[in-house]
Amino acid sequence: MPVETKTTCPYCGVGCGVIATVANTGTVTVKGDPEHPANLGRLCSKGSALAETIDLDGRLLYPEIGGKRADWDTALDLVAAKFSQTIAEHGPDSVAFYVSGQLLTEDYYLANKLMKGFIGSANIDTNSRLCMASSVAGHRRAFGSDTVPGTYEDLELADLVILTGSNLAWCHPVLYQRLAAAKTARPDMKIVVIDPRRTMTCDIADLHLAIRPDGDVALFLGLLAHLAKSPALNPDYVTAHTQGFGAAVSAAAMLSMPALTERTGLTPEELQRFFHLFETTEKTVTCYSQGVNQSSSGTDKVNAIINCHLATGRIGRPGMGPFSLTGQPNAMGGREVGGLANMLAAHMAIENPEDRDRVQRFWASPTIATKPGQKAVDMFKAVADGRIKALWIMATNPVVSMPDADAVRAAIEACPFVVVSDILRETDTTLHAHVLLPSLGWGEKDGTVTNSERRVSRQRSFLASPGEAKADWWQVAEIARRMGFDGFAYTTPVQIFAEHAALSAFENDGSRDFDIGAYADMDATAYGELKPFQWPQPTGRVRQETRFFADGGFYHADNKARFIAVEAPVETDRRDARYPLTLNTGRIRDHWHTMTRTGKSARLSAHIAEPFAEFHPRDAMDIGLRPADLVKLESPHGTVITRVLVSERQARGDVFVPMHWNDQFAATARIDTLVSPLTDPVSGQPAAKNVAIAARRFEAEVYGFAVSSAKPVALSADYWAIAKAEGGWRAELAFQEPVEDWTRWCRAAFGISAGIEPLGYADRQSGEQRLAFFDGERLLATIFLSRQPVAVARNWAVGQLQSPHFDLRKRFAIIAGRPGADQPDPGATVCSCYLIGVNRIISAIRGGCHSVEAVGRETNAGTNCGSCRAEIRGIIDGCLAAAAE
Repeated sequence: MPVETKTTCPYCGVGCGVIATVANTGTVTVKGDPEHPANLGRLCSKGSALAETIDLDGRLLYPEIGGKRADWDTALDLVAAKFSQTIAEHGPDSVAFYVSGQLLTEDYYLANKLMKGFIGSANIDTNSRLCMASSVAGHRRAFGSDTVPGTYEDLELADLVILTGSNLAWCHPVLYQRLAAAKTARPDMKIVVIDPRRTMTCDIADLHLAIRPDGDVALFLGLLAHLAKSPALNPDYVTAHTQGFGAAVSAAAMLSMPALTERTGLTPEELQRFFHLFETTEKTVTCYSQGVNQSSSGTDKVNAIINCHLATGRIGRPGMGPFSLTGQPNAMGGREVGGLANMLAAHMAIENPEDRDRVQRFWASPTIATKPGQKAVDMFKAVADGRIKALWIMATNPVVSMPDADAVRAAIEACPFVVVSDILRETDTTLHAHVLLPSLGWGEKDGTVTNSERRVSRQRSFLASPGEAKADWWQVAEIARRMGFDGFAYTTPVQIFAEHAALSAFENDGSRDFDIGAYADMDATAYGELKPFQWPQPTGRVRQETRFFADGGFYHADNKARFIAVEAPVETDRRDARYPLTLNTGRIRDHWHTMTRTGKSARLSAHIAEPFAEFHPRDAMDIGLRPADLVKLESPHGTVITRVLVSERQARGDVFVPMHWNDQFAATARIDTLVSPLTDPVSGQPAAKNVAIAARRFEAEVYGFAVSSAKPVALSADYWAIAKAEGGWRAELAFQEPVEDWTRWCRAAFGISAGIEPLGYADRQSGEQRLAFFDGERLLATIFLSRQPVAVARNWAVGQLQSPHFDLRKRFAIIAGRPGADQPDPGATVCSCYLIGVNRIISAIRGGCHSVEAVGRETNAGTNCGSCRAEIRGIIDGCLAAAAE
């Protein structure tokens, strides 16, 4: 009989419940868990494709030392000896851990315990520093604790939902679907999107404010000044539960309307409309994500938002409050265990001597870190200059994701001793490790994660551990034991979770927000059956869903919140003539982080298969760029090459580029090589949304598109980008000089033996050339070459990898690059869940399907995760507008 396992999705911070079913044949299928409170059965395209990403292709299955296989004892002994020796010779701050929101809470807890309580340094930081550290800092300044006040339900109960710096439709799709459903049920609900780009989230927005990059502080200062003079001000709440209101309002009032329009890029009419909506709508939720956090003024942005909710008392009540949307599945869990360099475990403060003493006594540890460690950007600077001499990287890929990524790569290359724990053998980071430790992946590991609304869920294993891969917590415990430390004799993750829960309750009595003491005595049976729960859950209290701060009760010493007087950052003339454009980085719908997981799925690469830079049409014209050209983007820190996308969604002067592509999937597309290591002075979070760059057309003599049954290797092209496809791979190519022998080039790139001759076509006048290689009836590879970006029916060409080719006419159709009448071209993929192309959607529209629902009934597009519904609506609008002309 098939076996079902309830687990949790490993992607974004929504924390969706997943049911994984393993058939008798070993085949795995996934579906949303209808009983999980976060998603109620919904999954996005990435979650729906999880079963396509769990193969063992490319997996790291055994420990390696210097690129050669080793046994666990040898590898662990070496790591322990190197770290111990480095500490003995240079002190505890000469070593560091760089960890990840992809770790489970149990992994995170032990890594933090080892570094801060036994090594005695706080040099442990996480890639969550890159996504939500400013939220943490803003919460702590305002609330006295890192507390998210509300729940997901508040988005559905609100009458006004403000989404600032959040492309919810693509980055948190299930929350977007919950919000869209709520608006459909209550059409009077208002939604405001604040974003320089007109993203797909704007599809459900009543108001889109195309704000200037980093204009958010000014916008919310203007709102606070407006609220202070309006009936929406709640003086009773302000007096009883807050401090600093006067200073905050005085700072806000310094911005005149002309200054506001200058700083925000918005018109007075837009500003007044937004202010009026907030003023007159009591049930208001303000959601914010990376567009707020990833800024040199990110913490001030967070506090400017919180100030407006404190001033109106709209916090902690149903349908009201500021809401931080985290980026990773366990970013919150990492915050709970102290995974950030400036925090202790269980939401205790490293700068507080009483907290340090409390944690040390609980752990019975020989020492405790007494000061904050190096935050992510500074950590890699310390690696570069030799202060950190031994580095352990767990479950993350900083050579791609860190700002100034080339400098980070150089630092890791120069570090005397680097350990990387990962599930893949070859990533941009593992290539530079002295020791590789094979970790368990999703479906294999067992533990807990916490989502954005403080809900703890189980990730359960349903697959056997491959090769000699081991849990990350086990690796940490073994290293600690070999370093001579007691207190790490764990044999199961439940022991760690129970200790984590006990620490949260230790000498707490309501003085700290994070308390899950009700689970401190948990045994293996209860852990196995654990259902999702929302903290706090103190010992002896009835389990409940809890909001914070409706009646005060903040975690500063006087139990009052703090208004923070902030000032709008002044946009200086730092952009000289060499770098006149503003780069904004972010995510796309179907890929995740650095593609080490989603890159395995052909379905997830079908929508967007190569890196792109999105330009406003006027900017593209000024630079001399046409759609589908290649563009070289430059900053003082690096250079990348991407495809050009021209779109009215983009603001003039701004360029959007996704952050996912790495050196395994593209030649020069690690976008964070362009990003400056500039950070927020409070949170240490880098600014990835406002980067000065230049752009110019990448001149190529030959452009190419290819499909291949084998993964392309040794791609000697000036530009290339590859993507998994059904039945094989696809590749985009460009060459600054023509290749002398294209047949030989294809043999090397696609692994085609010398005995197989190509079927070919060449036109000297147009410069077009096509080659196709067949093994019997099977297509091995085909390449299309042109002096211009190749115009070919790409999805149709990809489909030929799985089609038999008996007769010569079908083979010549491939050379022609277009389908015959019996093989309609589906067009570019719009719906990744069902692989529905744009041409099929247009056909349905022409057949009378004039709504998203009608298109869904006809084609299935948009009927699963719903992430493509906005794009479908745009296609409908375009077709109907063209028909009306």
